[in-house]
Amino acid sequence: MVSTTLITGASSGIGEELASRFAQRGEDLVLVARRRDRLDALADRIGDEFGVDVEVIDMDLADVHAARELRDRVGSRRIDTVINNAGFGLSGDVADLDPEDLDAMVKVNCLALTGITSRFLGDMVARNHGTIVNIASTAAYQPVPHMAVYAASKAFVLSLTEALWAETAEHGVRVLAACPGPTETEFFEHAGRKAAVGRMRSAGQVADALMEALDGRSPSFVDGWLNRLIAKGSSFLPKAWVLKIAAAAVN
Repeated sequence: MVSTTLITGASSGIGEELASRFAQRGEDLVLVARRRDRLDALADRIGDEFGVDVEVIDMDLADVHAARELRDRVGSRRIDTVINNAGFGLSGDVADLDPEDLDAMVKVNCLALTGITSRFLGDMVARNHGTIVNIASTAAYQPVPHMAVYAASKAFVLSLTEALWAETAEHGVRVLAACPGPTETEFFEHAGRKAAVGRMRSAGQVADALMEALDGRSPSFVDGWLNRLIAKGSSFLPKAWVLKIAAAAVN
């Protein structure tokens, strides 16, 4: 039986790169994003290049019922791997940002991710097989003033995913949180270039690192050695220092 991978946020960046990686392994795909034209173009390219079946679902994951709608549209089709890649960030102080935009960010980064995960995870546990990958961020490792809600949403993703790793370890399900740092994607069209702290990695590099990490046993990984140093090093510093450093980096 051919495996099927579902990827959200698949129309560009890391999601697009992962679609190619899983298709290269011979897996069929369900690609989810808002932009139907990009999904169709990607599906045509991947289908022609790798000879796999590609289904596209265009929808806005900021809708409060998005996860339920997605599960309904997938129907009875077996999903072996779910990659929750969709997400976005905004820079600026909470008091200055549009509350509706902040609501949408939490809905996409947290609510949709949790709802999609829970709606496919039960089937994976029942058959003792499956993979869940949630894209977090190096921002998950410390509060980030001027990107407070984004960093908090990614801390949620990291915490949730590592807990799921423990819950499902005895059920044959692989759960992984990927924590990329600054990556050359459309993310910074929303967040602003000031949010790019450190050396940029390409989406392809992140995708390659993620595919390698899937073969390991860790519940999470940080992409890139410099990103690992920055993310993990914050735990050894006084919190006041961490907040000042993080604030200066994005302001």
